[in-house]
Formats: sequence, structure tokens, C-alpha cells
Amino acid sequence: MTALDVTIPTADGTCAATLHLPDSGTPAPAVIIYPDAGGARPTFRAMGDRMASLGYVALVPDVYYRTPFEPFDMATVFSDDGERRRLFGLIKGLTSEMSVADAGAFLDFLAGRPEVRPGGVGTTGYCMGGRISLTVAGHHPDRIAAAASFHGGNIAADGDPNSPHLLADRVKATVYVAGAESDASFPEEQRDRLEAAYTGAGVTHTIETYPALHGYAVPDNPTYDESAAERHWSAMQQLYGSALGG
Repeated sequence: MTALDVTIPTADGTCAATLHLPDSGTPAPAVIIYPDAGGARPTFRAMGDRMASLGYVALVPDVYYRTPFEPFDMATVFSDDGERRRLFGLIKGLTSEMSVADAGAFLDFLAGRPEVRPGGVGTTGYCMGGRISLTVAGHHPDRIAAAASFHGGNIAADGDPNSPHLLADRVKATVYVAGAESDASFPEEQRDRLEAAYTGAGVTHTIETYPALHGYAVPDNPTYDESAAERHWSAMQQLYGSALGG
């Protein structure tokens, strides 16, 4: 695989990203990988490489490009009060409106790359990125053909006007959601609410709960679970193979 450092013009500046290319040398479908709250970092670069090895052009954007920051140590960020406050400050500074606008720029960028095959794009996301993935699918329905969320948080939150489940009637993508056990950010009532929303809107979807903790799919998380992570790769391969081709 080849990984390129790229920059993408947006309404608010320039977003740095990495673009991961399969070895085939022929145009391939594209997937946008939205990082968890820790942001783009080496572990997501490795995940971009793995996505490329499956035959997809993978884009990993720096979703926090508006606010430059020092990288976090994911092993300690939630136990260190100062680092936790710094992290949550970044999260709160990234609004749904920003993510939707950025997605439009990312999709335009991918459409202009010769390595990308014309057609629908896939999204996937982790934790915070899972919410972004599903939000983007609702706001760019004619461009997102498959959307995944892994241990995504607050994706069907009652009383939240920006909750992704409220966009169900706009989604045209095939959706795959995999939660985690005992996850306060995606409890059973949210799962049921999301299921009802997608079913009522006629969205082709799958919602599962993996026997693992929140953060299971990302290798530098202390809750990383190899078995669950491999299951998530298999699920994406099936999702994108069906909805995007390869």
C-alpha cells in the first residue's frame, strides 16, 4: 500500500489528511475513516493501510484541524484530569455542522482523485467518529452508499436535535452499527431507538453488540479487543463489498 500526506481545502481552512491507496493500481471505491476522540494519529494511519489492503482508497482526516493540538496518550487520557479536560474541549469544539461541511469537502476531494472510482463512498467511524459517520450519511445521502459505526456514542440520544437517528428518513446508505457491552454512551434504549428509526425509514441496516468494551476496535485504546477488532474488519469487508463493490 501507499500512504500519501494530503491537504484538503475547506470552508474554514485546510485539513491535513492521509490518503491510503491499494496496490492494484486501478481506480477503487473510497472510504472515509473518522477517528475516535483522540483524533488522527499513527494507529489510524495503520488502519487506513489495512483498509487499503482490502481494496479501498482510504481517507483519514484530521477532524481537529481548526485547533492544532498535541497528541494524546490514549492509555492515560481519561485518567488524567488535565488531559481529559483538554480532550473534551476539542470534542465540544467540533460541531455537527462543521463535520457535515467538512464531509462535503472530503467527498469533492475524493471525486477529483484519479485513484478513486466514481460512485458511492463509504464512511466508518469510532466512538465520536461513529456519530460523525452516521451524521454524514444523513446529510450527504446521494454520495454515501455505506456507513458504519463502531462503539459510536450518543448516536440515538433522546432530546438531542443533532442525533443521527433523526436523519434516518434521509439515509440512502446501507448502515452497519456495532456497539459495545456496558457502554453508557450507547445503552439499550438508544439501540432500540436507532433500530426503530432505521426500520421505520426503510434503511437497510444491521445493529449488533460485540462482547467487548467501548474502544474495542482501535489498537492504541486500553480496551482494544483483538477478537472484536477482527470481527469489525470482517463486517466492513462485507458491508463495503456489497454496497461499494471492490
